[in-house]
Amino acid sequence: MEKNGSQTVKFFSGKEIPVELHKVRIVQKLHLKPIEERLQAIEEGGYNTFLLNTKDIFLDMLTDSGTNAMSDNQVSSMLQADDAYAGSQSYYKMENALHEVFGQKYVLPVHQGRAAENIISQTFIKKGDVIPMNYHFTTTKAHMELNGAQILEIYTDEALKIKSNVPFKGNIDIQKLKDVIKKYGKEHVPFVRMEASTNLIGGQPFSIQNMRDVKKVAQENGIMFILDASLIGEKAYFIKQREPEFKNTSIKDILLTMCGFADIVYFSSPKVSSTRGGGICTNNKELYMKMRDLVPLYEGFLTYGGMSVREIEAMAVGLMETTDETVISQSPSFIAYAVNELDSLGIPVITPPGALGCHIDSMGFLPHVPQQEYPAGALPAALYLVSGCRGMERGTISSVRLEDGTDLLADVELLRLAFPRRVFTLSQTMYLIDRINWLYHNRDLVGGLRFVEEPPVLRFFMGRLEPTSDWPQKLMKKFKADFGDSL
Repeated sequence: MEKNGSQTVKFFSGKEIPVELHKVRIVQKLHLKPIEERLQAIEEGGYNTFLLNTKDIFLDMLTDSGTNAMSDNQVSSMLQADDAYAGSQSYYKMENALHEVFGQKYVLPVHQGRAAENIISQTFIKKGDVIPMNYHFTTTKAHMELNGAQILEIYTDEALKIKSNVPFKGNIDIQKLKDVIKKYGKEHVPFVRMEASTNLIGGQPFSIQNMRDVKKVAQENGIMFILDASLIGEKAYFIKQREPEFKNTSIKDILLTMCGFADIVYFSSPKVSSTRGGGICTNNKELYMKMRDLVPLYEGFLTYGGMSVREIEAMAVGLMETTDETVISQSPSFIAYAVNELDSLGIPVITPPGALGCHIDSMGFLPHVPQQEYPAGALPAALYLVSGCRGMERGTISSVRLEDGTDLLADVELLRLAFPRRVFTLSQTMYLIDRINWLYHNRDLVGGLRFVEEPPVLRFFMGRLEPTSDWPQKLMKKFKADFGDSL
């Protein structure tokens, strides 16, 4: 079992348990409704967990975006906000924090990460370009394709393996990168993108050595290197835990090392500083000037970028807290606990544990459900029904439909259970594991889904589906037989 830094302690029994290194001073009431009401809720939501109402949810593990718990220092900082349209002092606090934490001089604020993707894509992509990356994210792919680029995922052979002990499954294959540049020509590769923790394949990180190798190839060919810094704090934690060269290096220095390789760093603030918003930063003034004029056009003035100044104040504090190992290790340690417990029960999960959440292999969990019937959509619907816990599909529903009417089948079909920073307790995590275990033992009852309402773009957000049979009713009947009136 991987050691998880200061966040994990060994009990007298020999078991290692993640311990919350914070105390809870403000609480928010949760609801655990009867299974009959949960069935009604998932039916009304079109079997899409995005369309569930939070009043019907017990543990909301859909995402960590905007759901992390802010610290007391972040909340108190919001009272100091400078409510100015232009030249707000709150902005300069954020700018200084980005200088210190990312080592970047020029900053463009945006309202969230996909806004940064829009500006970068509009500025640097032309029709016919190709963008090599370790793996795509849904909005990244959409923005870049809208601007005429083709996405090329050049991951290593280990990346898509469900069970693995390779610590850096998010690495780029260097030979594949060289082959892409040779095939398409460096003039058609405006930049290489690396995502700090590959969202769609289990939150897997890349190594700094791989980053060095990618940077060298890019630099030799005059190609920009862009870092998507979402979850970069947790990524730095993995580097410290898994890359021997950095085991005695501070989180702050690891962050500066990573960002130092990038020509442009962009980020979604919910995945960095536990606030809403985002930003683009660079040390290259020429690149900054190319992007600058799009911020007032799409986002707002240059010193607020579509965010409230209160969020900007909290972001500045949160960025500094990202250098604190106690803060950034809590989510990975809880994820590792869940993954290791589920793995010990024989339940197919992505290993090694990654960032953002625990990822269950839906095709391994539901091998009888054809991929065309969306096992990664059926599994979160089934889990919600038996537990009240909301996870998220990361598979073919998150993909696209081709011109011939068929689905572009995803490389992997995952149920993502996000663990936002400092939100859930160990007993809640144990409840989740128990309900997943029960569902696994009754997995033959779960069937597939089909679309009844399908948006043409990013269909996983608003699409509605229905079961291919009456399997939800059969699952509820078995649950009630085993648990009685227990929730």
